Amino acid sequence: QVQLVESGGGLVQAGGSLRLSCAASGRTFDTNVMGWFRQVPGKVREFVAVISWAGGSTKYADSVKGRFTISRDNAKNTVTLQMISLKPEDAGVYYCAAGVYMGDRPQQYDYWGQGTQVTVSS
Repeated sequence: QVQLVESGGGLVQAGGSLRLSCAASGRTFDTNVMGWFRQVPGKVREFVAVISWAGGSTKYADSVKGRFTISRDNAKNTVTLQMISLKPEDAGVYYCAAGVYMGDRPQQYDYWGQGTQVTVSS
């Protein structure tokens, strides 16, 4: 099992920044990638970004390219999502996920955190 704990959500004005963190523990060696997804009520969980533990390869949703940066600290088993120039449409519950492949679909991930709320006021 892999346990994931997110932190760093909150309320920010449009144009502002937030930094989300995800701490992984347990059998992290069973996973190759860490991703971020977000979800708003009534909508499907949406891919945001993913990074590989080894090599640091990254992939982003088109809607966040140039504004969000995903990074990892292998020594601390932590993945961070730095978000700048936030827009109201970036609001939602952000989930950290761990999996084997660098996919953009929730079904491709095996472990999930509890989520952290991001609210962007206009």
